[in-house]
This record gives sequence, structure tokens and C-alpha cells, in this order.
Amino acid sequence: MSAQAPRVVLASTSRYRAELLRRLLPEFQQAAPQVLETEIPGETPRRRAERLALLKAAAVAGGCDHSLVIGSDQVAELDGRILRKPGELVVAREQLRACSGREVHFHTAVCVIDTRRADQRSLFTDLTRVRFRPLDAGEIERYLEHERPFDCAGSFKAEALGIALFEKIESEDPTALVGLPLIGLARLLREAGLNLP
Repeated sequence: MSAQAPRVVLASTSRYRAELLRRLLPEFQQAAPQVLETEIPGETPRRRAERLALLKAAAVAGGCDHSLVIGSDQVAELDGRILRKPGELVVAREQLRACSGREVHFHTAVCVIDTRRADQRSLFTDLTRVRFRPLDAGEIERYLEHERPFDCAGSFKAEALGIALFEKIESEDPTALVGLPLIGLARLLREAGLNLP
């Protein structure tokens, strides 16, 4: 292995993931992975998150020498059904109504590809369980008007006012729900030879 530290590349343009990664690393690059997020019939939500995390990292790793490339994906699941990013108010309202008083599972996968070592790949997946409070129509409307979380799976931002929608969160990593499980990622980066802290 070269004595020179590898560069770190986040295979994502997500501002949420970038903000989280800055907790671990002051300097890294970001690149947009060109990945079609196609569905595979019968694929579990966990497997989908893992497949897409790997595909995102691999899509960027091809153009990166001497790098650690990080791909991540999160899939929200309610009773086996995937909750996608709502994109608009009507869908977000429907999602929060469906989640009211229920438990939603968030599968957050992170993949690190080490391009110094013949594209060695490491993968970690966090499972976070979120129990929503029973929400009435007024609470849902006030929340959506205030935060407009239309680019977030599950229609909430746990790092902001969305936390008020929950009864409890069960997770081994509090950062996973935001989109990048830093405890697992830090372990993968240390295993790749990066000094953290």
C-alpha cells in the first residue's frame, strides 16, 4: 500500500450525506453516480439498499485511482412495502397517514470500494426501526407545511422537526436514519487504512 493517504470520494450529491461525512472527514470529493434505480421483482428492501449502495460506489470508482469510494442507499419499508421519496405534497401526506401509529424500518447500506486494491469492496447495512406517534390530519398538515420533506424517504427529516413525529427510534447508529451510518462507515474506512480519528 502506498504511504500516501487515499482520497475519499462520496458517490452522492446528497447534501444530507455530505454533511454527515464532514463529521468524519474535513476533505473529500463528491461525484454523481449514474445509476438506474430499477426494481427487481421479489427483492427485499434490505437487498435493494445493498445493491444500490454497491452500484453507486462502483459507478464512481471506475474513474477514481488511489481512492476510497463511498456509496450509500436507504430504503424505507412499511409492512414489506417500500416508501419512496414522495416528491410532492399529496404523496407525502399519504405516506405520513400510512405511517401514523406504525413502525417503519429503514435499511441503510454503505459500500466502500478501495480502488488501490483491485476494487476491494466492503459493505455494511444498518437497520433502524422508527415508531410513529398516532398523527392526526392537523399535525400532518402543519408538519408538511413547515418542513416540506419531499426529497426524503418516509416524508420526514429526523434531524429537524420530523423527530416530533416519533414515539421512539431503535438503532445502533443515530446517523443512519439521516442517510449515512457513520459508525459502520468509520469502521470500514479504518479497515481500509484510514486513520479515524
